[in-house]
Amino acid sequence: MKSSRLIQSLTLISVLGLSACEDHRDSPNAPFPERIDFVAERQYPEGIAYSSQLSKFLITSIPLGKIGTVSTDGKYEDLINAPELISGIGMKVAGNYAFVCNSDRGISVKSTTAGAFQTAELLVFNLTTRQLERRTNLASLIPAEQRNFANDVTLAPDGTAFVTDSFSPVIYRVSPDGIASVLARDEVNFTSPGFGLNGIVYHPDGYLIVANTGQGKLFKVDLQNGNQVSEIIGTGALPGDGLTLLDGDLYVVTGGARVAQLRSSDNWKTASILKFDEVGYLGATTSVAVNNQIYTLNARIGTIGDARDFSIQRFR
Repeated sequence: MKSSRLIQSLTLISVLGLSACEDHRDSPNAPFPERIDFVAERQYPEGIAYSSQLSKFLITSIPLGKIGTVSTDGKYEDLINAPELISGIGMKVAGNYAFVCNSDRGISVKSTTAGAFQTAELLVFNLTTRQLERRTNLASLIPAEQRNFANDVTLAPDGTAFVTDSFSPVIYRVSPDGIASVLARDEVNFTSPGFGLNGIVYHPDGYLIVANTGQGKLFKVDLQNGNQVSEIIGTGALPGDGLTLLDGDLYVVTGGARVAQLRSSDNWKTASILKFDEVGYLGATTSVAVNNQIYTLNARIGTIGDARDFSIQRFR
């Protein structure tokens, strides 16, 4: 595929200093609605991002394996429906590229018996051509007998991607040229009887913050200190899903029904909860920072059925 062009683009992203976590620095300054309702048949969109180039939100789909756009006035349109995309989970946009976690829980129209819980990939799509530019296999990095599920992705300024796995206790690292490796494996902090690692963010001071949903804990992975893993204490039980950084605070989607705003004064050794926003959320999964605000996706995750009404709402 067009890997050389992708590497050049990622280098440009680094030079321009675009946010690795979200594409909010180039977002428009016009106010967005407090809530955006949209109709998308059976979308059940796990992931959300924002493209300043398209001036639209991007959302994934678990059962349909596609990416769509949502305008601020609530118009949904299909954008990408590549055969390689089984279930789109977490997603980040950087410049002209969408980085999408591709997995298979056996509930997609594209699922296969062999692929269920044995598919973990990072796909990179060109938003202009709508073509798949790079496909990185992550499942091959762990023993075949272990279940896997690529859940969320975050990006460092140099284009390095970090991906969580919800059923194997690992965080993957994908270099700017697409070479994959296991960044960290932790049989204690990254495991869970059910759903394990979930949301992930890159902090500009050189570490990752990840959520272990099953344990109800947040962990810090110090990239500058041998990828040391330490629990972030002080919040109490917090079964996090999507994580988003904005102005130094961490916003955690939790329980599908609320978003917590966290703050730390010691470089995320500890953290405290400033407030919960608990109004209007329905099967919420993750958020995106745009226009200096947090927008959360109401994906109605839980039971995949025939829902068609979804929404995006601002943290209040």
